[in-house]
This record gives sequence, C-alpha cells and structure tokens, in this order.
Amino acid sequence: MTRLLIADDHPLFRTALRLAARESLPDCSVHEAADLPGILAALADEPDIDLVLLDLHMPGSHGLSGLATLRGQHPGVAVLVVSAHDEPRTVRRVLDHGAAGFIPKSASPAEIGEAIRCVLDCGNWLPPGLAESVAALPSDPADADLAGRLASLTEQQYRVLVLLAEGLLNKQIADRLLIQERTVKAHVTAIFEKLKVRNRTQASMLLHTLELSDPTRTV
Repeated sequence: MTRLLIADDHPLFRTALRLAARESLPDCSVHEAADLPGILAALADEPDIDLVLLDLHMPGSHGLSGLATLRGQHPGVAVLVVSAHDEPRTVRRVLDHGAAGFIPKSASPAEIGEAIRCVLDCGNWLPPGLAESVAALPSDPADADLAGRLASLTEQQYRVLVLLAEGLLNKQIADRLLIQERTVKAHVTAIFEKLKVRNRTQASMLLHTLELSDPTRTV
C-alpha cells in the first residue's frame, strides 16, 4: 500500500489534496500534519511513508527550512512541494534542495494526481507552465553548496543543528534529545567541520538563508 503524508496548515487544502490523491491512488493510505513537529512525529510513527506533500509555509517551517529538515532527517522519503510560492527561481531552489517536484496550489486535481504518480515512479515533476522557465535557470552555486553541506550531516547531527539554531544550549539540546551533553559537544564539533563554520552564530545563519517570505500573507 502506498503511504502519503500531506503537510499543510490549512484544513481545506489538506482535504483537497487528500481527495486528489485518493482519486489518483484509491488504495493509498493518507496521513496528515499541520506543522513541522507533526510531520516529524508522523514520520517517526510511520517510517514506511513513501511521499510527503509539503507546503513551504506552516508553523515550524518557513521557506526551505522544512524541506531541508526532511531531507536531513529522512533522506529516504520523497518530497513533493505544494506551494503558492511558484516563482521560477524559488522552484529552482526547491529542486536544488532535494525536492522531487513542485505543484503550485493552483493546480487541478488531475495535475496533482499526475505529479504524485510521477514521483512515486521515481520521476521528477513540474507543471508544463513552469518546467521550461525553471530548466532555463542555472542552479545557484551557494544553494547547491549549502544543500551538499547539509546532506553531509547525519540525522542526529541535523537535529542538533536545528536546536542549535533555535538558540538552545548544549545541556538543553542533550535534554531534548535524551543524550549526553558530551555527545552534543561532539556533534557540534562535527557540524562546524562539515558546514565549514566557526561558531554557533554562523551555523544558525546558514539555516536562516533557507527562509522565504510567504506570498499568501497579507501585511
């Protein structure tokens, strides 16, 4: 049975995605999450999930940080980004950070179903209206470099990095992850080396470069 996780903080849109998924794959199992902690909990409870349909903006995830977290902590799970943030340069960045495809929130149920089937068949999917313009854009060397450095971290090192970026001290990280403080220190040392940074501030700033403004948010 195919297992999907729909991650979006808007219940109505989760419903629309669920209906489109089940129209395309009637026998699929669909799980839902409304924030990044919910995504990680669902993946911990259901390690056999095949595909995550991920919104770029939800509690705990702003821009590419949620995608980077999934690729860092669950590299074996395919991610299909579903977002209103469909500017070609952003889509290029989404792909460079490891997504298997991109669905604009304006997509029809048929397009959503096509995208899901394509990615589950180990393909990559972009809507026809975006594919050509995204393909014409070169990868940003800085994005490619950062994606490579983040990919070099182990799952536990990535968890430590996220908590470090939240401003937690080593002892607090140890308590949160139920590990020894000396283990946290060893992870931090390895993180600095792999990310080529000298301190916690620089490591945190790398994650902050993944943030994007929310195009659906009104000022």
